[in-house]
Amino acid sequence: MGIIFGTALYALRGWGLCDMYIIEKKGQNTTVRVVPHASFRFRLRNYPYRFVSRVKELWSFRELVRNLVVRDLKVRYKNSVLGVVWSFLNPLLMMVVFTAVFTIMRGEAVNKFPVFVLVGLLPWQFFANSVSSAAQSIVGNAHLINKVYFPKEILVVSGVLSNLVNLLLSLLVLIPMMLLFKVEFTIWAFLLPVMIIIQVIFTLAACFVVATFNVFYRDIQIILEVVLLAGFFLTPVFYSLDILPRSYPLFGNTVDVWQWMYYLNPMASIIANYRIILYYGASPAFDFLGRTLVTAVVFLIVGLIVFYRYQTWFSEEL
Repeated sequence: MGIIFGTALYALRGWGLCDMYIIEKKGQNTTVRVVPHASFRFRLRNYPYRFVSRVKELWSFRELVRNLVVRDLKVRYKNSVLGVVWSFLNPLLMMVVFTAVFTIMRGEAVNKFPVFVLVGLLPWQFFANSVSSAAQSIVGNAHLINKVYFPKEILVVSGVLSNLVNLLLSLLVLIPMMLLFKVEFTIWAFLLPVMIIIQVIFTLAACFVVATFNVFYRDIQIILEVVLLAGFFLTPVFYSLDILPRSYPLFGNTVDVWQWMYYLNPMASIIANYRIILYYGASPAFDFLGRTLVTAVVFLIVGLIVFYRYQTWFSEEL
């Protein structure tokens, strides 16, 4: 126990969280005093100021963000006959495939299944495409990073924003499909911008982490394909969470698979909220929506900490 405690204190010192630790012995009693690192105390007090100044700096580079988003969209549809029309055709073709597989081949009866699967598919494609592009956002722009100064997180943000534009275009397909299958529009559909903002926050968090790790470990991009494929099947994109068992025997214990899906997969919560307000036309549980927002914000804070912690060494690794 003493070895573990001493190792933890040594790690704190190595990470700049404390200057030293003092062990005092009085008889049989041992007291450990940790002396905080002065610069750490300074950084802690100045976090709000640093955050505001960082946001101001990013805003001053907004024209660069716009140019990068336009560049990504042009590259995506370069030499394409249909161009931006693929933003509409891609989700439609995927919807047709899933409808054929799950309603014709397997005979599963889900009411208005094309709309059901489309409401889950569009958010998932936005997330998966953003994370995939984030893997190359830093590595693929090494020539820019090594030549001129600009906030490096702009490369990640611009990739997410370009995929957000694609999502907004794809939503134009959803509206006529809902009208065609007579899915009722309710007042709760006006919460769609809130859900998009929550998903953007969580997607940015995942992208910052992936972009950072891929600079140091290029295997991340290869592993990411498998992870996203697994995530696709573990996220209720083409099925409802209601089919998951509330009690499942696992290693002698009973596991609530439905509940653990919400705990371990934030995208499950996000897509569930999309379906509640668009497909079912019902009011979301606002405590559930609030937890989803808090989870997304916490993930974003962690993602930014990881990104800012290691961005100093990006140029060396590139």
